[in-house]
Amino acid sequence: MEELLREYLPIVILFGVATALGLVLILAALIIAVRNPDPEKISAYECGFNAFDDARMKFDVRFYLVAILFIIFDLEIAFLFPWAVAFADVGTVGFWSMMVFLAVLTVGFAYEWKKGALEWD
Repeated sequence: MEELLREYLPIVILFGVATALGLVLILAALIIAVRNPDPEKISAYECGFNAFDDARMKFDVRFYLVAILFIIFDLEIAFLFPWAVAFADVGTVGFWSMMVFLAVLTVGFAYEWKKGALEWD
């Protein structure tokens, strides 16, 4: 049992050092930091100007379309890297599966482009 506990000793030491370092940095920031608030520093920041409307106002749907496009193409890259690394091992079925996947994404991109989701007035 003592040997098992000895194996966990480096983890306990690392946890202790990380906790101590975190506390030292937090306390140093509280002690050393200069506190000189003025109205400009404590004002709400929204794109460089003061808020002018209700927080519950509706956004243009194009914001959501761009976000969805980003997620789609981000996922494409996330699937494409492991496929490219294991390209020699995937075989013909893996190759054509990825080609179908890329074709579906390309059709989706063309649809979004045709609908004007990427154009701003």
